[in-house]
Amino acid sequence: MVADSSVQPSLLQGFPARALPVGVDLAKPFPVARILVESSLPHLDRPFDYAVPVALDHDAQPGVRVKVKFNGQDLNGFLLERLAESDAGHILVPLSKVVSPVPVLTPAAQDLAGAVAARYAGTVSDVLRLAIPPRVARLEKDYPASLDPADPGGTAGLDGTAGPQAPEAEGALGIPAVPGVSAWTAYRTGAAFLRHLAAGGSPRAVINPLQGYGAAGWPALLAQAAAAAYASGRGALLVVPDYRDLDRLEQALMELLPEEAVARLTADDGPTPRYRNFLRLLAGRARIAIGTRSAAFAPVQDLGLVACWDDGDDLHIEQRAPYAHAREVLLLRAEQEGTACLLAGHARSTEVQRLVEAGWAVPVEAERSTVRRTVPRVVNTADSFEQERDPLATVARLPHAAWQAAKKGLDRGPVLVQVARAGYAPSLVCETCREPARCGHCQGPLALAGTAALPQCRWCSSPAPEWKCSHCGGRRLRKGATGVLRTAEELGRAFPGTTVVTSSGDQVKATVGAGKALVVATVGAEPVADGGYAAALLLDGDSLLRRESLRAGEDTLRRWFNAAALVRPGAAEGLVVVTATDTAATGALLRWDPAGYARRELSLRMELQLPPAVRIASVTGPRAAVEHYTGAVEADLAGAGIAVRTAGPAPLLLTAPPTGRRSAEDVRTLLFFPYGHAAAVVRVLRVTRAAVAAKRTMDPVQLRLDGVDVL
Repeated sequence: MVADSSVQPSLLQGFPARALPVGVDLAKPFPVARILVESSLPHLDRPFDYAVPVALDHDAQPGVRVKVKFNGQDLNGFLLERLAESDAGHILVPLSKVVSPVPVLTPAAQDLAGAVAARYAGTVSDVLRLAIPPRVARLEKDYPASLDPADPGGTAGLDGTAGPQAPEAEGALGIPAVPGVSAWTAYRTGAAFLRHLAAGGSPRAVINPLQGYGAAGWPALLAQAAAAAYASGRGALLVVPDYRDLDRLEQALMELLPEEAVARLTADDGPTPRYRNFLRLLAGRARIAIGTRSAAFAPVQDLGLVACWDDGDDLHIEQRAPYAHAREVLLLRAEQEGTACLLAGHARSTEVQRLVEAGWAVPVEAERSTVRRTVPRVVNTADSFEQERDPLATVARLPHAAWQAAKKGLDRGPVLVQVARAGYAPSLVCETCREPARCGHCQGPLALAGTAALPQCRWCSSPAPEWKCSHCGGRRLRKGATGVLRTAEELGRAFPGTTVVTSSGDQVKATVGAGKALVVATVGAEPVADGGYAAALLLDGDSLLRRESLRAGEDTLRRWFNAAALVRPGAAEGLVVVTATDTAATGALLRWDPAGYARRELSLRMELQLPPAVRIASVTGPRAAVEHYTGAVEADLAGAGIAVRTAGPAPLLLTAPPTGRRSAEDVRTLLFFPYGHAAAVVRVLRVTRAAVAAKRTMDPVQLRLDGVDVL
């Protein structure tokens, strides 16, 4: 009886004398392939050895996609390396197929994926799913099988033509921005940063641009930094939150660099353009990569600069495991590849401020005289001066000062109105007792979609024509919040004959003209006006600041700065009116001091030992599973002499719709730990999760590191 060579023998039989299968013609001199199997199971997050048949020897190179037999299934994977022998201790299964001969997994990407998985206690397979776009087979036929020895930089194109050549001379960097001068010269040490970058150095800087539009706006700053890296013969990687930012950045780059030098990576463009540009970067045909969060893994050759715009935007956070933040991926990459790093945003996050205070990055700031000359004038309707002139300013949604600013601004150009909510009336309350109006079927919140519309549940869409309050029995409703559509309707009546433009939800506009118009937009959906807005009204400030979130003030100020930066300078009569109570956030906006607010906020977080002063892990799932997992983690850490601060387990708030994945029995436990012990703690979290998954004795738990929405 001949034993099946593909079956691992039991320990009672002993290990085989050789690991290679018998009767299979194997490749030489490296018959073993180390494969990372695509699986999200934590206990399978390690390489497995397979035998390489001689027929696959040529194509089975490190970095290629392969298909293997695993536990009776055909699974995809990546070939990590070829070896002369294996220490697996069992007879190896032959490699089934090389899916593609293109080495899409570079050594740098492999190292980066391992570092990201280690930081976020995830699996390398999950990280690679984010890093490498889905394959489009027909695009691979022109990919060079190997780089030309005469072209070690990989500048040959996919179509056989020569790719872009970096400028030979340092002085080849032509950067027209504001008339004859680089936009960076408006900032202290800005020109020095560009010179250092163009000379081949790797500076690390933080900058808060003063304008969000025109030749001196943030797209020009990032484009000039990328051009400086390109002038040094290196590549650059620029990551932005969404497609609107990406379009503006691409336009700025096209004014400085050859079109073929830039590759755009975003899922919004579809699989074919995304994979085509990925291959262009892989072959070295393009040296500048721009894109949204997954572009942080782009295979840029000779990388010299990584940059992130508006890192506080939650669009930078991957919504799938391991929930990595693009900023952190870029920071890991900058450390691994020794590149320059640029973190830019109109506001400054506490995470970036921590890097500044630690000395890892240097702030590039403008003189106060330049700030006053460049930014718009900011007025708060809640200050004592405005309240004396308008006693109802603190209760009116559109105080007299805001109305006057809109009226005068419309004589000079477009006026921006920022509101907190989308829709018409996104929340309703009982007129008698002011309790939130709830659906009688699922207890979801009721809302109005228009003037003549019936109240409707936002969760199950059930109409509620005969609604009755469960608290007082009242039957009359009133608006608990006013959305963008209702605001646009009211402003249209207040300013008859004026064009009213809305931007929210799935109807977000990227730009508006310079003509007379009221532009009503939700936070984050503000279009860019040609030549800047004449004025901006920032409404609903208190509702943004009062959100139950640790980052409510920080996030609100970031949204305010992003909108205010679209307004013309004060010297050109640009005016911003904010309707919010006097807080540290409103004070920072009035002074135009994003760095000062970040310092204050980080100081408070350090005093309270809250993120980002410490790291945080959230464990969510059924109570028994969460308690079992956290108990095992705490026991292992105690054995290593490491103590962590825990909070919970606490039930999740029942605010999700009934179709959500979480049940009423789900709980969450938070673990806080300092950066000094972070590597050891995350290692235990990762190992314990793999052990629990392998035993299958408990339900799985969701593990998230540094989640911004858990506090």
